[in-house]
Amino acid sequence: MDRNVSTARETEASTTLSLRDVVKTYEMGADRVHALRGVSLDIARNEYVAVMGPSGSGKSTLMNVIGCLDVPTSGTYSLEGQMVAEMSEYQLADIRNRRIGFVFQTFNLIPRASIFHNVELPLIYAGVSKTERRPRVERAIERVGLADRVKHKPNELSGGQRQRVAIARALVGNPSIILADEPTGNLDSKTGDEIMAVLDELHAAGQTIILVTHEDYIAEHALRVIRLRDGMIESDTRTQRGNGGSPQARHERAAGE
Repeated sequence: MDRNVSTARETEASTTLSLRDVVKTYEMGADRVHALRGVSLDIARNEYVAVMGPSGSGKSTLMNVIGCLDVPTSGTYSLEGQMVAEMSEYQLADIRNRRIGFVFQTFNLIPRASIFHNVELPLIYAGVSKTERRPRVERAIERVGLADRVKHKPNELSGGQRQRVAIARALVGNPSIILADEPTGNLDSKTGDEIMAVLDELHAAGQTIILVTHEDYIAEHALRVIRLRDGMIESDTRTQRGNGGSPQARHERAAGE
């Protein structure tokens, strides 16, 4: 077999998602807002990518497109070899429930439900049997270090613990990708470091992670940083960690300045 053909097939097989010339335009009365202007990128399995950019750069819109929460005005989006534009609403809902795990800045937990039930909900929606749900929920909660908190409610936990619950909920469906939108935005720096340590461990275990952040030291946990400006990719670079360095080094330097 031709070496170039073999390499191309290996690259395609390892690609989790691929965007080509993605444009997203919103109609705001008589105005048109160009949120994305021809974005093209590939993200492979087990990549750890940070998306950065100023307010209005298009990073939230990009995450919504990747998470199948919004559809492009034009261009193509392929997720694990499937064209998203060709999927039915049922298929898109299934992707959001099973193949993409969402972690939000505001946690989005049900206040009166136990931690166990909060993490269990995606499996209930997916129709997973009660017998199968329990060990999966327990395993997800154990992975984020909250095995002794399963009966607690969100208001009985710290902010960092609540974010851990949100991560467990994202993990319980065994998703292909975790999308984390400002996962440390509501946390102090120490607690934020603890949450990033959880994400680092998940990546080391093989999880694909894409996170939005405005903090450089948070982005240094990723292996790759994509910067957006005015709806376009301004840069796409490897981080110090991606080049073999430690994400903690930059944080320590920043703390000392």
